[in-house]
Amino acid sequence: MSDTRTLQTGRYAIDHIRKPVTVYFHDDIFASTDHALLVREEGAEPIYYIPRDRVHTAFFVDSDRGGVPEAKGQARFWTISAMNRAGQDAAWAYTDPVDELSAVRDHIAFDPTQVRIEVGGPPAGAVKETL
Repeated sequence: MSDTRTLQTGRYAIDHIRKPVTVYFHDDIFASTDHALLVREEGAEPIYYIPRDRVHTAFFVDSDRGGVPEAKGQARFWTISAMNRAGQDAAWAYTDPVDELSAVRDHIAFDPTQVRIEVGGPPAGAVKETL
């Protein structure tokens, strides 16, 4: 079975990633899943979207930018605040995405300039189980 399945929706290509994707804010894990989406569009950096139920939101603070209507749909932004550090608008979700991006509903995206995203392999420090 392939680790990726791609859906072309108008100007967006949405890759369904079936290998581990882990999101770190500094060295703290904020999200980890093997069901991430990678949204690609021409002229923009690809963005990973993590299922909301796989994101630790305890350190998310609603941003002043929250609720802004974007070209991709109604967006909600959060600042990540942990360990005396803050990532302004480092996470966001489309609560009402345009039809072409309906797959990202109930997912949270992260600004790749403010977080570290690792794809493939277990999160750093994870212990592999053996059967």
